[in-house]
Amino acid sequence: MYEMTKKMRVGDDVKEIIPQPVIAGLWARLREMRKEKLLIDNTIAVMFSDDYEDNKIFFMTLQKSGSFANEYEMAYDGPKNFLGHGTIVIIKDRPRTIQMSISDANKESDEEQASDDDSTK
Repeated sequence: MYEMTKKMRVGDDVKEIIPQPVIAGLWARLREMRKEKLLIDNTIAVMFSDDYEDNKIFFMTLQKSGSFANEYEMAYDGPKNFLGHGTIVIIKDRPRTIQMSISDANKESDEEQASDDDSTK
């Protein structure tokens, strides 16, 4: 599971929201989790904390419907405007690829907000 020789794909939805250094940091964290034998499910959810420091951000990984969670920090001193929106990144281990995408829950929330914005016009 999570053989790091597989093709690693980042969805355009992730690229639109998450800065490239953070994406690279998530891949690095996945590699470390594999070395530490912490990967127990083929789907991982990554939730970003609203809290941050000038040179670091915080996030949590969830597996097995949230029953297995780990908190991490990542060195990052770039723009933090992607935080505070409840964005969840999903990493899935597929037969030939490992894919990173934005959670469907975020997409539904965006659609609901757009609908609310339309109704207030």
